[in-house]
Amino acid sequence: MPNVLTDLSPVPALRKAAQHLSQISSDRRVARLVRECHRLLSVRAEANSPVIAQAIIREIETLAEDEVDVLFDALAHEFSPHPAAVLHAAQAYAAGPSAATLATLSAVAEPPRQELFRRLNRAPGGTAALVRLRRRLLKRLREHGEWQSVEADLLHLLSSWFNPGFLEMRRVDWSSPAHLLEQIIRHEAVHAIDGWDDLRRRLQPDRRCFAFFHPQLAETPLIFVEVALVAAMPDAIAPLIDKNSPVTSPKQYRVAAFYSISNCEPGLRGVSLGNFLIKRVAEALKEELPQLKTFCTLSPIPGFMAWLARGKAALVYDGLKPATLKRLSAAHDALAAATYGDVSRLANREFLQALDGDTGDALLALASAYLIHESPRAQGDPVARFHLDNGARLERLNALADLSPKGLRQSAGLMVNYLYNLDRVEQSHEDFVNGTVTHARAVSSLL
Repeated sequence: MPNVLTDLSPVPALRKAAQHLSQISSDRRVARLVRECHRLLSVRAEANSPVIAQAIIREIETLAEDEVDVLFDALAHEFSPHPAAVLHAAQAYAAGPSAATLATLSAVAEPPRQELFRRLNRAPGGTAALVRLRRRLLKRLREHGEWQSVEADLLHLLSSWFNPGFLEMRRVDWSSPAHLLEQIIRHEAVHAIDGWDDLRRRLQPDRRCFAFFHPQLAETPLIFVEVALVAAMPDAIAPLIDKNSPVTSPKQYRVAAFYSISNCEPGLRGVSLGNFLIKRVAEALKEELPQLKTFCTLSPIPGFMAWLARGKAALVYDGLKPATLKRLSAAHDALAAATYGDVSRLANREFLQALDGDTGDALLALASAYLIHESPRAQGDPVARFHLDNGARLERLNALADLSPKGLRQSAGLMVNYLYNLDRVEQSHEDFVNGTVTHARAVSSLL
């Protein structure tokens, strides 16, 4: 028999009413915040603007996820250019091109939210707050395409505010503050740092770590790069990150090998920092250590195994010679036979190490094709695209170079050396932009 008292309990109704009131309160809070944003844009007095901006920032920082979604909706719809005004200004400029009509068109075409972000940026802590706001935006952007205009404006402004000319490069060493060293451990994204002993080895004289800092985020590294000073171009990662390895004598330094680069701030995704950092570090090392003759990387190929799993269907490239296509097709057949039709077996360390020479050559040939022909495409390997667009040359492929679970899973243990010839980076960058990967003969000979 049903419990009448339970059935008539007011608790569910009260809970629903409380949720409704909470939603109303939340909506009103965001509405007030949006009105304050409009007010900030309308204020003419410089003295009042930072006070209002700081209050807005404090409020934004405390918004719940559903509330910040409402804010992003408002930023997208209420702070965009007025279509009629843009059309009128464009017609006036088309009818009479002049400095005055162009200035009017530029003024009305710029989204008001850009000026809103500029004014927020002037408040104490404004830069860091906007970086955190973009971090929250990027997490949900895929589900909310209508926010893309907000993202474009934030990226545009942050790219300007975090221009490398404003950034300070610092060396991180064992004497650096503990909170900075902790961030290096936490943010290392390529080869995980196994505690303090591991970090200490990576900061010895034959290992260097450099980071970019911004004046408004002085204690927070934006991005850092790790470098090994060695006698020869490295062909495996394990010796470089072995925390028990002996320290190399400066007399043996001939090569600076960049083996890891990590972004620390998700809110700056898409802002060009790493390419400038590598070049700046190379120039600093060259000045400090004139005996260094080679600047290169030892890099992963994170997209290779996924591309390999696509099979022969992936080998559709303009200009690929029939003879080369035939050899690559045969290489696919050889791998299929060796892996019993399942190339994911290449992610098994023992299986990979047991491959015969011909099958190993087939794997290298396909990796060469992937890097030379797939990299210029938007869906190409992200690490390859980064270094090639940065003006590096595809120098050498190394088998069994990364036998960690991640290295096996992503690239069947393969790693790449990209060579940074500081006198040739501009030309190599230009070639890559035009669809050509600058590469050594040792790589093309694998095809």
